[in-house]
Amino acid sequence: MLRKGIYFGQGRRAHMTGQDKIFLLGENIKQRVNLKRFLSGHALEIFDAKTLHETADRLLRAHDFSVGVFAFYPLETAKIDFLRNIRAANPQLGIILLTSRENPKLAILLLEQGIVDQISSLDNLPAVLSAIYNEFRKREIRGRIESYSRNLRKLKSEQEKNLKRAMDLEEIYDSTLENLMTALDLRDVETFGHSRTVAKYSQMLAKLLDIVDKPSLDNIRKGALLHDVGKIAIPDSILKKPSPLDPDEWEKIKLHPTLGYGLVKEIKMLEEVGNIILCHHERYDGAGYPSGLKKEEIPLEARIFALADALDAITSFRPYRERRDFKTAKEEIEANNGKQFDPRVVDAFCSLDLDTWEKIRFETTHLLPSFDMYRKLT
Repeated sequence: MLRKGIYFGQGRRAHMTGQDKIFLLGENIKQRVNLKRFLSGHALEIFDAKTLHETADRLLRAHDFSVGVFAFYPLETAKIDFLRNIRAANPQLGIILLTSRENPKLAILLLEQGIVDQISSLDNLPAVLSAIYNEFRKREIRGRIESYSRNLRKLKSEQEKNLKRAMDLEEIYDSTLENLMTALDLRDVETFGHSRTVAKYSQMLAKLLDIVDKPSLDNIRKGALLHDVGKIAIPDSILKKPSPLDPDEWEKIKLHPTLGYGLVKEIKMLEEVGNIILCHHERYDGAGYPSGLKKEEIPLEARIFALADALDAITSFRPYRERRDFKTAKEEIEANNGKQFDPRVVDAFCSLDLDTWEKIRFETTHLLPSFDMYRKLT
């Protein structure tokens, strides 16, 4: 005989909830009373009935039972239809079928069809109790899964909101960045519209050099947009001087990479962005500034930008000269291969036909106001 206590008594009682109610249907009064007495002795709340009609009234209208135990001898068509209706009306109910061993195939078929959850024999009371506890565990696990699913949906919803906020902030950041650099370009007649164009050139060169991941390309774009941010600290008297700069003024101009890097370093800008700002005037042969770096000492993104910067400078209008065509630009770039420019970057540039570079420039600058309009505004 089973003892109340460690598992079936105290252990189960600790996990009982207000929903752990059992409905027992048994047409044989003696068997039903014995089963009810046995289950009640294990801290289970039992409600019993002896007819299908009485059971249907309770189970079809309310969902306040977690387990239904049905003792059917024999397993007739009307009883099978009854079980189907109960399952359809109350899909969360754990249904345990107690039947004889004379026709096991039909009971197993009901199990396979999902009409019943457990099959047992009324002669094996511990097995009936075990089946009930299994249904309780299933209900508890189902509740946990539903809770986890709700929390997951909530977290997903919050994540989507946070992602949207992050994307909105990124869009605002990008817009602010471009507006800032447009304002800086407008301050210096020689770099009007320059930042957007070199950003596009730089990204194209990066792709030709097999830099294809979106974060790196985006950082190169940001670095290109911000490359001259240090000129904010250069006085207009130097920046807009129409005549050649004297040595002191030139030394001040040469400070702008370091000044710009200092600005972005304070706001913890990404490495590629800072590299372009600090090193965009370094030369491959070591004759550049501010540090005189050479060859691979110069970060790749800065070597890429240096060529993009020169390409735009050669093909843009300047007050002291007319713009030159892309064929001329290519000739100058090739003449400085291995001197001002990294040979790998030069090869990447030359691998693309000049019409493509002209198209990039046109698509980037055709919406900008004309230089003549700019002069009227200044």
